[in-house]
Amino acid sequence: MYDLIIQGGSYPDFRRKQMLQGDIAVKNGRIAAIGAIREPAKQVIQAQGRVVSPGFLDIHMHEEDFSKEGECFQIAERMLKMGVTTCVGGNCGTQHQSVAQFRTVLDRLGGAPVNYLLQAGYNTARQALGLTHYETASPEQIKTLIAQMQQELDSGAIGISFGLEYDPGISTEEVLQVVQALHHPDLFVSMHYREDSVGAEASIREMIAIAEAIAPNRFQISHLSSCSAMGQMAPSLALINEAMARLPGLDYDTYPYSAFSTGIGTAVFDDGCFEHWGKDYSSILLTDGPHKGEFCTKELFEQVRREDPEQYVVAMVMNEDEIAAALTNPTGMVASDGIISNGHGHPRAAGTFPRVLGKYVREEGKLSLLEALRKMTLAPADRLRLFHKGRIEVGCDADLTVFDPTTIQDGATFTDLDVPVTGIDLVVVNGHIALERGSMICGRAGRFLTLPERT
Repeated sequence: MYDLIIQGGSYPDFRRKQMLQGDIAVKNGRIAAIGAIREPAKQVIQAQGRVVSPGFLDIHMHEEDFSKEGECFQIAERMLKMGVTTCVGGNCGTQHQSVAQFRTVLDRLGGAPVNYLLQAGYNTARQALGLTHYETASPEQIKTLIAQMQQELDSGAIGISFGLEYDPGISTEEVLQVVQALHHPDLFVSMHYREDSVGAEASIREMIAIAEAIAPNRFQISHLSSCSAMGQMAPSLALINEAMARLPGLDYDTYPYSAFSTGIGTAVFDDGCFEHWGKDYSSILLTDGPHKGEFCTKELFEQVRREDPEQYVVAMVMNEDEIAAALTNPTGMVASDGIISNGHGHPRAAGTFPRVLGKYVREEGKLSLLEALRKMTLAPADRLRLFHKGRIEVGCDADLTVFDPTTIQDGATFTDLDVPVTGIDLVVVNGHIALERGSMICGRAGRFLTLPERT
C-alpha cells in the first residue's frame, strides 16, 4: 500500500520537455509510481486541474538567525507556504551561526519546515577577526580564515559565499587565495557582486574571472537583478551567456521584484549610491521600528542609518523590464534572496515563486509554465547535485508542490509579509504532507542536507 497518491494532476517531464498527466504515488518518502495507479493508498488527494510540481528549490535565501530571533522558523515557514521544499542559506558572505550550531538547533527541534543546505559565510568570519569592511586581510588572517572555512565545510557546508559589496576590502586575490586553499570534493562558491548599477559590468567581469580561475568548481552569481537592473542588464546577460558557453560551472540566480533589500548601515548606501541609481532618498522604504512603512527623507535616512544600522530597508531603484529580462533569459534560475528580521522585510521572502508563476507565466506570458518550473526545480537541483530532487521520476524524493495554475499568485506586500499566497493546495516534504491549503500540517518534515546525502 502506498502512503499517498496524488490523482489526476499534470506534472512536468523535463526529459520529454512537456507537461504530462497522471497519478503520482508516494511511499517511504520517495516517488514510487507514476501513471494510472490502481493500487490503494493510505491517503488519496485529488489534483484534477492542478499542477503537481517538484517542490521549489530556493538556491539563494538567508537562514534563520536563531541567536537573534530565537529557535523559530520565521523564514522557513514562509518558504514552505510559497511551495519551497529545499533551500540554501549562508549567502552573501553572511552566516548567522556555524553549521554545527545550526544543525544542533534543528536536531533539538526535530527538523525544519524545509530541507536546508548551508554555505559558509566568508564575510561573517572575516568580521569576527575584527577586520573592518574596508580593511585588507593580512597573510596570517587569511590563514586563519581558510582554517575557519575548512572547518565549516567539514561540518557540512556545501560551499562558501562572499559579499564583496559589503566588505570592499576583500580583493579578488584574497578570494582566490582562500578558495584555492580549501579541500572539498565539489566546492560551490557564490558571490554578491562588488558594485551595482554603474559598476555592474566591471563586477560581472570580475566574477567571471574568478569563476574561470577556480574551475571546475561551481560559481554562482547571486541575485543578478540587484546588480544590473538599473540599466545594465543587457550587457551583463551578454557577458554571462558568453562565459557560460565555456564555463559549465558558472550560473546565476535572480528574483522577480524591482526592489532590493539590505541593511541600511551597509556599504551599499555609502556616499554616491543615489547618484549612481538616479534616485533619491524617497526610494528607500523602512521595514521596521517606529517609522515602519515610511519612505525616507534625507534626514530620516541619516537618522536610521546612524541609530539603527542593522534595520533592513527596501530600495525601489530597479527597472521592471530588466527584472523580466533576467528571469526569461535561457540561463539562470529563480531564487528569493529571502531574509526577515523581527518578522519584517521584503516580500520576496514570502512570494517569489508564486509571483513568477502568476505574473510572468500566466498574466504576461513571458515564460512558459514548463520553463518557469525548470528554473525553480530541475535547474537548481542539478546545480546543487541534488539528483533525487527537482524532478518527477520514480525513485526521486517526494518533495512536491501542488498548485492551481489559474489562480496561483503571491500575496505579500512591502508593508505586510503575511498576506497569504493563493493557489497552492498542497506541499509535500520528504513524503510528508507539510502544508494543505495554506495551513501547516507538519512543520518539521525537512532536514539538513550534507554532501554524503547528495552523492
